[in-house]
Amino acid sequence: MPADSELLYCIAMTRIPQVGAITARQLISYAGSPEAVFKLQKGQLTRIPGVGNKIGNFIRSKKPLIEAEKEMRLLERNGIRAFFYLQADYPIRLKQIPDAPILIYHKGNADLNAHRMVGIVGTRRPSHHGTLLCEQLVEDLEPYQVSIVSGLAYGIDITAHRSALLRSLPTVAVLGCGLDNIYPPGHRKAAVEMLNCGGLVTEFSIGTKLEREHFPMRNRIIAGLCDALVVVESDIKGGSMITAQLANSYHRDVFSFPGRIGDPLHRGCHYLIKTNLAALIESGEELATNMQWNLKGPKTIQRQMFQELADEEKQIMTILQPGEPTNIDKIYRSVSLPVSAVAAILLELEFKGVIKTLPGKMFLRL
Repeated sequence: MPADSELLYCIAMTRIPQVGAITARQLISYAGSPEAVFKLQKGQLTRIPGVGNKIGNFIRSKKPLIEAEKEMRLLERNGIRAFFYLQADYPIRLKQIPDAPILIYHKGNADLNAHRMVGIVGTRRPSHHGTLLCEQLVEDLEPYQVSIVSGLAYGIDITAHRSALLRSLPTVAVLGCGLDNIYPPGHRKAAVEMLNCGGLVTEFSIGTKLEREHFPMRNRIIAGLCDALVVVESDIKGGSMITAQLANSYHRDVFSFPGRIGDPLHRGCHYLIKTNLAALIESGEELATNMQWNLKGPKTIQRQMFQELADEEKQIMTILQPGEPTNIDKIYRSVSLPVSAVAAILLELEFKGVIKTLPGKMFLRL
């Protein structure tokens, strides 16, 4: 967590009405830091795209800072950490998506930058078969030391969380309200258990009640936090389908289980598979194979793969750092190779499963 004064201005950025993540980033980019935003003159503020007189006046008032001070006291009292998107502790996967919240709240002991994170979503009213399928999926993934991400909702969500807890796998619940409002209340026991084996995450401040429009916002965080998303059972419409579509737009791997033709609980899954929005799987082992995971462990795999690379491939791999997306321009500048050759090498490295292409011509070493 940043120093108190820095955190104060970070939280205050989220208290400016009609300023979402994109406008907030514009403000910070223009000013240089959250603190500098609140020291700009009104004339300087109104020249920033998306900022008019009303927003400028509010920023110049003391209201955002007063509200931020109250929030900081509540965070300390409730043992909640806040991560700002410019911090090193902010989840690296979430930072990659264009509409990520500028501030998230976390309670628990979860590593939000864990090596492997799998999102599991589905209907709130699963069949008995769907429940067993979800439980078996988590059991299959146990040897791969994954963290399970879901939304604490009825049905598949809570089944995934409870199955992870049963196997001592870290599990993270993303909420559509403040961390003082566990919803649904019947899942409070599981939420408390997660604090010792995972945690709770939200972009909403303490005291925020659950609203219908918060669900899509929560779903984008689920999609953004994971490497792979699995849809267990879902109709053609609903939150699971939204999450799957978001995951696709974020270049996450999406998987789905097939089911009986014509069954409403499987129509969404079949749609995702037929439209190539999801790959068909029948087990957690198939997911792990698709993700090129190996029980030898990531460090062993990386050493073996590096030894098998050609010299020019190794040269580019040394430029890319694990967990830090690198722009294509930096790669071009760092090697004495033609642009066409660099592009071909990057494509070959992605085929070998050692790097991943991200939006904005960015590349991530796996």
